[in-house]
Amino acid sequence: MTEMEWWKTGIVYQIYPRSYQDTNGDGIGDLKGIERRLDHIASLGVNAIWISPMFPSPMADFGYDVSDYTGVGEMFGTMEDFDSLSKAIHDRGMKLILDFVPGHSSDQHPWFIESRSSRTNPKRDWYVWRDGGPDGGPPTNWIAHFGGPAWEWDTQTGQYYMHMFLKEQPNLNWRNPEVLDAMMDAMRFWYDRGVDGFRVDAFENVSADPEAGDNLPNPSWMPGMSETARFLQSSTQHRPEVFDVAREMRRVAESYDPPKVLIGEIYADYKTLMRYYGDGLDAFQLPFNFRLLDTDWNADHVAEVIREYESHLPNGGWPNWVLGNHDRPRFPSRFGHENARAGLVLLLTLRGTPTLYQGDELGMENVPIPEDRIVDPWGHSMPEFGRDPVRTPMPWDDSERAGFTTGDPWLPIGLPRGGPVSAQEADPASTLALTRELIAFRHSTPAMTIGAVENVSSEDGVLRYERAHEGERYGVAINMVGEPRSTPFPGTPVISTVPDAGEGLAPNEARVVRL
Repeated sequence: MTEMEWWKTGIVYQIYPRSYQDTNGDGIGDLKGIERRLDHIASLGVNAIWISPMFPSPMADFGYDVSDYTGVGEMFGTMEDFDSLSKAIHDRGMKLILDFVPGHSSDQHPWFIESRSSRTNPKRDWYVWRDGGPDGGPPTNWIAHFGGPAWEWDTQTGQYYMHMFLKEQPNLNWRNPEVLDAMMDAMRFWYDRGVDGFRVDAFENVSADPEAGDNLPNPSWMPGMSETARFLQSSTQHRPEVFDVAREMRRVAESYDPPKVLIGEIYADYKTLMRYYGDGLDAFQLPFNFRLLDTDWNADHVAEVIREYESHLPNGGWPNWVLGNHDRPRFPSRFGHENARAGLVLLLTLRGTPTLYQGDELGMENVPIPEDRIVDPWGHSMPEFGRDPVRTPMPWDDSERAGFTTGDPWLPIGLPRGGPVSAQEADPASTLALTRELIAFRHSTPAMTIGAVENVSSEDGVLRYERAHEGERYGVAINMVGEPRSTPFPGTPVISTVPDAGEGLAPNEARVVRL
């Protein structure tokens, strides 16, 4: 791989900045805190840090309601703090990726304040405004992702504006070329400051089209699914124009040397997801592959996901894998804590770029949040989808506030079963030690970084696959049941999740064997 394609062999580490490290005692993490903990991140062996939004924001959706695309939020620090952090990251040989939230701004953004000031304001068409329907109600039947109509009535100008999330997050009108130019300039601002790429938020919603009319009822909807899922998203997601926007983002990214990387957050079936690579791979380098977020810990099911994904990739398209993030339950809570270590083996031995979410290296699970401590707007409207349990602060030591803050943490702090960072640092058999071992092995083994994945299969609860490159071949076997199983790859393990691995696979063991 060339330096231009570092993202193919690299590992991305996601930081939710509110919860990483607080340095001023306000209970909220900040940029200086990330810089303070860089040695921990570097010691993992990851290649890039992705920082969730740290822009100015009223925090209606905790940073995903941006009021200035080219600033640093006061609670996170200053632009000088950002520059210092960026230099410290690059000095350690790592890359820096920021979040970019293109679909909507905050309703406190100066653009929207102008847009809603009158129907004749020059920025009126920077957002999506419409008259009411025939009955005076919302223009379409669209449901916002946090529940309720995706349209908000504006008394001052007598029209509705579109918001696919909170009403405080009005959607930008990407069909207006002035909006496209302004947002490309915002991306250039950060590129020119040394940022190596963006993770692009909720991209499938960028070109929702009111002219396409109502969404049709979803015949597969069942109680327990979100309100939004009551309808098929044919008018709101994956519209033709969204691919034009992706290509324009890539054109800007390619204007730099080396080119910047674009990681797209897109929830879609595999056939649709592959369109975000672009014709001739001219859109996102890495459209996020989220399928394992919704797959149970079952060897047959996981094997099928791997085969299906690989079969859909376009020629030359590079794969990627995710087990958790700031929006979805932590994988040890989904799969069972006894499978946390095996989950790391799966993530770090599959073909393609893996993304670790802060705390994955510790085996962190969801932290229960008392009702009176819920802050997530989704958690208030639909508690079963609340994201607070996965956004809790990093536990650094066993002090009262876990080394995260000297004040009151913005969310409760939970300790992993293996203890905080300080305890796991001292334990050679810890999940943290395993994470470092896996990453070091991956980086030193071409079969694991750029090799093919072959012979993916499952039998008797054991997932197995092989990684191969230029005559070098390794077998990966993951026992996904709580009973002993025979190993499909006899030989001495290179890596195992259990100490003193025997001939057979122990319950919940994952093993890598040189073939």
